[in-house]
Amino acid sequence: MKRGLQVGLLVAVWAFALPTLAETLRGVVIVVIDGDSVLFKPDHYGAQSRAFLKIRLADIDAPEKDQAYGDMAMRALKALVLNQPVEINTVATDAYGRRIAHLQMGALQINTEMVRLGLAWSSSRDQRNAEALAAQDEARRALRGLWMDDAPTPPWIWRRAQKASVN
Repeated sequence: MKRGLQVGLLVAVWAFALPTLAETLRGVVIVVIDGDSVLFKPDHYGAQSRAFLKIRLADIDAPEKDQAYGDMAMRALKALVLNQPVEINTVATDAYGRRIAHLQMGALQINTEMVRLGLAWSSSRDQRNAEALAAQDEARRALRGLWMDDAPTPPWIWRRAQKASVN
């Protein structure tokens, strides 16, 4: 009985999570929060969905607002997508309720473009995102964006240092 209940709960959780993991939506970016987060207004939404969604760009990590190149990353993302029609392809939902997604504007893959501009790191650790890894190598060789610095500080290191200085 207990095993059956566990399996039933697992199936229910999977059924509710599956639409979030594979969902593609069209809409408009209405706010750029920072270099890798936006507020998105879907073209269509139902009674059970939200009118606005907070989106975290998948597979990249841009400098934080207070970090070197953070403002430049935010301005570049604004120039690319603010008030523009886009498509989001959701891959997950994070602990804060944000959708983790790939942002597409026509043929341009925005997540990879931010890396190509040298304004975000590819956070993909596997070869499934070879394009973003190649874009990062290209930006580094061309000394674009944050790669103008000899040793730019990745945001995950910067956040850890900020947290340590508060404690």
